[in-house]
Amino acid sequence: MRQKSTANRDLPPRMIRRCHKRKSGKTWIGYYYNGRDAEGKRKAIPSPAHLMDRLFEEYEAKVIPKLTKGTQDDYQKGLRQLKKAFTGAPLNAMTPQVIAQYRDARKAKVRANREIALLSTMFTFAREWGLTDKANACFGLRRNKETPRDFYAGEIVWNAVYERAPQELKDAMDLAYLTGQRPADVLKVATTDLNAGFLMVKQGKTSKKLRLRLEDEGVVSGLSAFINDLQERRNINGIKTSTLITNTSGLRISQQMLRNQWDEARENAAIKAGANGDTALAVLIRQFQFKDIRPKAASEIELTHASRLLGHSTEEMTKKVYRRVGEIVKPTK
Repeated sequence: MRQKSTANRDLPPRMIRRCHKRKSGKTWIGYYYNGRDAEGKRKAIPSPAHLMDRLFEEYEAKVIPKLTKGTQDDYQKGLRQLKKAFTGAPLNAMTPQVIAQYRDARKAKVRANREIALLSTMFTFAREWGLTDKANACFGLRRNKETPRDFYAGEIVWNAVYERAPQELKDAMDLAYLTGQRPADVLKVATTDLNAGFLMVKQGKTSKKLRLRLEDEGVVSGLSAFINDLQERRNINGIKTSTLITNTSGLRISQQMLRNQWDEARENAAIKAGANGDTALAVLIRQFQFKDIRPKAASEIELTHASRLLGHSTEEMTKKVYRRVGEIVKPTK
């Protein structure tokens, strides 16, 4: 084993000292941790175990990499805000009062709720990892009031955007509506998911598995008719890739490509509505998001069916968040 230089023998193991003489004549001294991982890359010195910094580091290294891409991005966004507030804070000084002060000071009230939920999860891991033995400081803490999104894309708004969409975006819209799935799950549907009269779906967010029936007692569903039409067009264009939603060259559509195409089609539709003098319609069109297709699907079928299609464990979740139209009633006459 290589011996530590005499200049660093007074330091703790794997610590090294670097000295640099400045122009002013003063000597700058820096200290570094010289630990290395299994691949030989230098590791940063871990933060003290009693600080929140250590919990942030451990959570980012051990938990976040195991999550789905979308959840990782969301949690990293939350971590950036939590680090701004709690870097350097002692872990055992995190009390409900401190977190309530953070909640009240945060201007983005809904995001504050998500960040406190993330912090609560992190405290659970902190207890498991032996960083603290205190109770979860987020337990029982009041959250900011949230109002669920209530936008419903009616036929006129839907058609306005649909008419301005390129073919691959139209296909994505149709598949999203017919299956009621999230945008990321729609884009990954492939021919390999077709099996014995079913479209097999595994939701990325919850890992929930669904089988969407393509025929019922000999009656072909709208989903089956759409897939058959899409397959015919794919064959004409010579597309070999198994992913269903592609452009005419067979290139798979990424979430960013979908977002860009959606923004362009929606804006063109809004401009057309405005040019025709219908400014109110233009406003509605600009409020329409691709993720609103999932609640649109849930709003236009029977509740129990909608809940099962969306993969919810209870109908209450479907009713509270995804049903965006009122009850069907008859007029007085």
